[in-house]
Amino acid sequence: MVKKKIEDFLVTGNHRLNTEYFVLTLRSEHSLPAIFPGQFAELRVDHAGNPFLRRPISFFDVDREQHEIRLLIQEVGAGTQQLSMLDPGDTLNMIYPLGHPFTMVEGKDFLLAAGGVGIAPMLLLGRTLKQAGKRPVFLFGFRSEEQVFDLSAFEALGEVYITTEDGSMGKKGMITGHPILETGIFDGCYSCGPEPMMKAIAKIADGKDIFCEVSLENMMACGIGACLCCAQPTLHGMKMACVDGPVFNTKELLW
Repeated sequence: MVKKKIEDFLVTGNHRLNTEYFVLTLRSEHSLPAIFPGQFAELRVDHAGNPFLRRPISFFDVDREQHEIRLLIQEVGAGTQQLSMLDPGDTLNMIYPLGHPFTMVEGKDFLLAAGGVGIAPMLLLGRTLKQAGKRPVFLFGFRSEEQVFDLSAFEALGEVYITTEDGSMGKKGMITGHPILETGIFDGCYSCGPEPMMKAIAKIADGKDIFCEVSLENMMACGIGACLCCAQPTLHGMKMACVDGPVFNTKELLW
């Protein structure tokens, strides 16, 4: 098991993707520890004027040569708003790497299905699958075209399919209504996003008898299993999403 670190990172970039999403690029003074797709960091929010808890954010991408980490963040409240105001040269304190990652299994073709900020862990996962000689296929759901951001990094790794609820881009409707779920032949599926979406994806995967893992978005205030606010019922009893997850095999979940 990789030892957890508490470290101040240098902010080297803050790239606004649209009105909701931005990407922070952070550089360490040291070589990065092993970081796996599906793991996350707890970010300390400084200078906010209120006693904020740390914010759990998935790893979006990792550049080991530059000692850099990229985080895709959705601005949804005071904490993430404060993070969106960081400038190059600022520092950001993180506890990392946290959580149980996605499992690499046998097979060639894998569907990576995500909605909203659930897209965050899918780039590193897709890159890892590609490097292992597998074929990732991405299926992403958004509310509208205004929420869609540049997906060229994903397109460099595999096919990308999009749904929007209002039909302004891609196929109209929810992600679970896209035909790739019925016509595609996959050896497994990974998913992250709203719980109803993940439940529907898991049901489809179960009907096809294929491997399926989801990354839960339970509230994770501490990241080390101490506060118990991320408790998740499973076939093996209550588990803490921040340490036993956030990634779980869907056959283990009681939801």
